[in-house]
Amino acid sequence: MLTRDRNQAGFTLIELLIAVSILVLITLPLGNLLIGFLRNSNATTGRLAESHDAQLAAAYFAQDVASLGVRDWTDTVTPYGYLQSVEVSAPATGGRFPCGDSSTPNALIRLAWDDYSGGVGSSPVQARAAYVVETVGGQQQLHRIACAGTATPTSDVVLVHDLATASAACSTSCTGAGSALPAGIMLTLTIADPASPAGSSYPVTLTGQRRQT
Repeated sequence: MLTRDRNQAGFTLIELLIAVSILVLITLPLGNLLIGFLRNSNATTGRLAESHDAQLAAAYFAQDVASLGVRDWTDTVTPYGYLQSVEVSAPATGGRFPCGDSSTPNALIRLAWDDYSGGVGSSPVQARAAYVVETVGGQQQLHRIACAGTATPTSDVVLVHDLATASAACSTSCTGAGSALPAGIMLTLTIADPASPAGSSYPVTLTGQRRQT
C-alpha cells in the first residue's frame, strides 16, 4: 500500500466537503443576522429622525406660546388689556397678524406677542409666528414662519419632515381676548418617516403654556 508523504500539501475530497458544509452552516445565520441588523438600523434611523423633529417643534412651540399676548396700548381702563393674539386657519396675507406672501398656505395656527427686544424706551414690535403645513418635493412639512411688525417673513424654519397629520387646539376659545386669552395651546402632529417600519407612525402632542398674565 502507498502512504502519503507527511509534507505533501492539500486536502482530501472528504475534508473539502466537510469544510464547505461547516462554512454553509456558519454563513446562513450570519447572513440572516446581517439582514436583520440592516433592517433594524433603517427603522432606528427613521425613529431618530421623527424624534428629532418632534423635539425641535416642541422647543419652538413652547417658547412662542409662553410669549403669547398682544397688548392694547390704547386701553387705559383695564389697563392695556390683551387683544386677540391667536388665529387658526388664517390666510398668510389676511387676518389680524398677516405673515407670509400670496404663495404661503393658510397658517395652521398663528401666534402674536409684543417683542421688547429693542431695549428700554423703544416701542414694542408685534412679533408673529405662523405654523404652516407645506408640501415640498412631494414631502409634507411643518414650517414656522416668523414675522416682526409686518407680513414680511424674517425666517422660515422646517420643524417637521414627513408630516402625516396636524391640528391645533386652545384650552379656551382661540379667538379670546382680555382675560379670555387662552392660557394653553396644543399642537397635535403625526410624523411618518419612510425609514420607519411599514404602517407605523410617530404621534406627538406639543403643549405650550402662556407665561404672561
